[in-house]
Amino acid sequence: MWWHKPPSTASRFAPLATVLALAGLLGGCFEPLYGEKTLAGGPGLSQRLRSVAVDPIKAASGTPNARIAVELQNDLNYDLTGGTGQTGKTHQLNINLTTQNQQVIVDITTARADVQQFGINASYTLIEKATGKPVITGQTFARVSFDNPGQAQRFSNARGQRDAENRASRQISDNIRSRLASYFSAGA
Repeated sequence: MWWHKPPSTASRFAPLATVLALAGLLGGCFEPLYGEKTLAGGPGLSQRLRSVAVDPIKAASGTPNARIAVELQNDLNYDLTGGTGQTGKTHQLNINLTTQNQQVIVDITTARADVQQFGINASYTLIEKATGKPVITGQTFARVSFDNPGQAQRFSNARGQRDAENRASRQISDNIRSRLASYFSAGA
């Protein structure tokens, strides 16, 4: 007859012991992305991000794009420096942006938009100051929606649009910061 013989305690824990031994050996190879120093003892990612100068984003004065450009520049400056002082600038970041506003849902009885979508398209270039050569060129976008409560609540519509612009600006800033972090940590 066949009886199932239970495995011994040592053979049950052998795979777990192997995994723990390998994890212990590879534990020294892990380098946190936002650590203060690299494993080689060089400056950490936060120090490298602080060395990026954000150029003023060009937009026509007095337009909604001018306010969005300032919002995006402030978001990026804070994201890259963390609110602390900046170090010597080794890189320069140039950004061009375009915006769009679309009516997503339109009320068929009043022909007014109930839901709108605001979008920002941004193209950016990171230039190394020492050589003057671009090291990163990329594009990113953000789309956010907001409700339009109707003709009687004009302030709510204006405030909803401004909040949507701020959220889109924040998302663009996060996308660019993530790409710069990837470049500075991997070198590509």
